[in-house]
Amino acid sequence: MTVRRDASSSAAARWTCVRDTAVPDEVRRLLAGVPEWFGLPDANTEYEDAARTKETWTVRGSNGAVLGVTLVDRHFPHVAEIYLTVVEREFHGRGIGSAMIQAIEADARRRGVLFLEVKTLGPSHPDAGYVRTRHFYESHGFLPLEETDLWGEQNPCLFMIKPLAQVEHPSQARSTQ
Repeated sequence: MTVRRDASSSAAARWTCVRDTAVPDEVRRLLAGVPEWFGLPDANTEYEDAARTKETWTVRGSNGAVLGVTLVDRHFPHVAEIYLTVVEREFHGRGIGSAMIQAIEADARRRGVLFLEVKTLGPSHPDAGYVRTRHFYESHGFLPLEETDLWGEQNPCLFMIKPLAQVEHPSQARSTQ
């Protein structure tokens, strides 16, 4: 799927995001390039391990180099979780993350997924980089759902969700018949 860059981008370049084979070495390389977001060695090892098995989406440059990776987890048929998104530093703000989110959303809709979910560092933590991260997801229609101590008190976890379809609760369906 080819997706145009964000309207806010000044260039008219196009990025192609595709479902790809596992790229754990590329995930390790990309994570190492943005330590202010991914600076916890144990967490990075978990991401690299996850990159061996989770659904993988990539954007590659014209030379075939991986510029961005998103890993997707499917907990239930009606939910897809964006488990990891990482973009090479040099390409931040150029629409690669947006291309990945849009391609994954389109695929999820085709599969009948009702919700996209992402977990990120919560707003009660003062990290400026994660203010940008939350803004990125909000700009793509994700809504904050709950902040928890899932990752410990020092790293509050914000659950964000994006509805992909109008959902009717089963009890509402029965009451209208």
